[in-house]
Amino acid sequence: QVQLVDSGGGSVQAGGSLRLSCAASGSTYSTRCMGWFRQAPGKEREGVATIDNGGTTNYADSVKGRFTISQDNAKNSLYLQMNRLSPEDTAMYYCAADRRYCSVLGMQWRYFNYWGQGTQVTVSS
Repeated sequence: QVQLVDSGGGSVQAGGSLRLSCAASGSTYSTRCMGWFRQAPGKEREGVATIDNGGTTNYADSVKGRFTISQDNAKNSLYLQMNRLSPEDTAMYYCAADRRYCSVLGMQWRYFNYWGQGTQVTVSS
């Protein structure tokens, strides 16, 4: 089992930045893919970015050039640096992990087995 704890959300004005963190514990050696997902009220959960244990990243088109996913394997941590935030980025953000490769999972949230509790990001105009 893998336990994930998200943190770092908050309220910012449009154009601002936030950095989300995800602390992983448990059988982290077994995970091959980690990612960030988000869910806005009334909308389906969507993929934001993923990173595999080799460091290969993938981003949703809506965040390319603004968000950066990274990991620190020594600290069992995952990060999401979010710059130039807009009100459309307002959502609950979730960290996720799985034992399968990102190339298999894509950004299909239903395929990820381990989830953090979520951290709220609110961007005001």
